[in-house]
Amino acid sequence: MKSVKNTILAFAVSLFAVSAMAQDKKDVVDIAIGSADHTTLVAAVKAADLVTTLKGAGPFTVFAPTNAAFAKLPAGTVETLLKPANKATLAGILTYHVVAGNLDATKVLAAIKGGMGKVVLTTVAGGKLTASIEGGKVILTDEKGGKATVTATDLKGSNGVIHVIDTVVMPK
Repeated sequence: MKSVKNTILAFAVSLFAVSAMAQDKKDVVDIAIGSADHTTLVAAVKAADLVTTLKGAGPFTVFAPTNAAFAKLPAGTVETLLKPANKATLAGILTYHVVAGNLDATKVLAAIKGGMGKVVLTTVAGGKLTASIEGGKVILTDEKGGKATVTATDLKGSNGVIHVIDTVVMPK
């Protein structure tokens, strides 16, 4: 009986390891595509023609707004941004959600602690996001003073990491 339990345990551990390795084989775009909560983000990345870029070597840290985050924008905003005529504006907003490097949650928290409570991150778009901790949660403050809460961390891919946020952050 003990042998059977050990075999089942070993099998379960190996399945977990294979599952974890499989996620690492997916890049940040594939992870977003696989998330029912990020269909708007995926549509926006496609409309902005950023799929190839975000499938690149990276590494990238992506602060990924959920569908609910996009729904907080004023009525018609998403539809307007998805139009081909607004491709450059959309690309600017989306790349404002990306930081070069692989900043997992441990690194972000260490940087906040080392920065005496906050750290300023430079986005791929060239803008600034300020990460801090409020009420025990990591908060991103954009250049307009808008705030997003990180709701999930460390969705690790082959070319970076995704942290889920509850609000779309906006550049100047």
